[in-house]
Amino acid sequence: MGTGFSAGDRQVAVLDQDAAGQRPGADGGGSRRGFALVKSAKAYVRSMRLYYSFVTGIAGWLGVAYYEYLAGDAASRTIEVAPPPEKKLLILAILFLSWGVNQIVNDYLGLKEDRMNAPQRPMVTGELNPRLALLVSTALLVISGVITWFYLQPAAVLFLAGGVLLNILYEYAKARGILGNLVFGLMITMAPLYGGYASGPTAATVFQPNRISVLLLVLVMNALMTYYTYFKDYRGDLLAGKRTLVVAFGLEKSRWMAVASAFIPTIVFGVLRLTGLHQGPLNRTFIILGVLTVFLQIWTGVLYWKNPSGVKTYASLQTNFRACTCGQAALIAMFNPDLGIWLFIFSYILVGFLFELHHNPKE
Repeated sequence: MGTGFSAGDRQVAVLDQDAAGQRPGADGGGSRRGFALVKSAKAYVRSMRLYYSFVTGIAGWLGVAYYEYLAGDAASRTIEVAPPPEKKLLILAILFLSWGVNQIVNDYLGLKEDRMNAPQRPMVTGELNPRLALLVSTALLVISGVITWFYLQPAAVLFLAGGVLLNILYEYAKARGILGNLVFGLMITMAPLYGGYASGPTAATVFQPNRISVLLLVLVMNALMTYYTYFKDYRGDLLAGKRTLVVAFGLEKSRWMAVASAFIPTIVFGVLRLTGLHQGPLNRTFIILGVLTVFLQIWTGVLYWKNPSGVKTYASLQTNFRACTCGQAALIAMFNPDLGIWLFIFSYILVGFLFELHHNPKE
């Protein structure tokens, strides 16, 4: 049957489409590239695991809040000046995003075990190009360093770099038992140090018992938090030769250790108070938030005792992250009760909300 168009007619139609920039398939490549870019960006954000952002975010806010306390306290102030709102927001944005940006680096280095522990993670499935993601994270870290050096405080770059290097070291240290937990905890202490030193000039020293004590508590709470995360990765870490504490002791012993270790932060705090390494009165808000934190820590231990493996092991991470971030908010209440209680509440709510958005245990 005839189409009603001659060869000449079809040629004219093609020329008309070319002139109008509408030749079939002419913009297909651009559309596909744009779609691929959006898809990669979404995969990158998923890989950041935003529920984790409160770990570095609240830890860093601890440093910012303490700097503001020094700036407002005549007895403690040296040369501190409270940062203006725009600088404070920038510091907090870097702190909250720093986990996700560094998580990409961690995923890149841990691809081997992730193929077993998290087979649907974007880097593993190929949805996110590992080298491209690493390049993006590197660029973001460099930009953060430049902003810190030229706009905030150059001294804070030391702690930004320290966090990145410790994150890389952690990927190898976690295969060596408790060393991995200690390196992880030390890595998170870079957040309050960055927050404090980025906030403004200071002549105060870190090497003062009260300040070291608070940093030690941050280290211990985060070392404990990462211990619980090893339960969900037990089989993959075992096959990959990563001797985490859970792999070293096995699930049966580790589930009992989960309950016992829940008391470690409380014991450490008690020792610091009894030895006089941490001094000063404790306000009512801190005591209340501290008691709630201890409950969350113990409940986390109980959850991993009840479910050392299986789907509920992954679900227990929500309580684990809440215990850690809320504990750090409680530390803020030592010198800023109002801020501490609000951050405690928001951390509890938003960690749960963001965690529910990442409901796939294989990712």
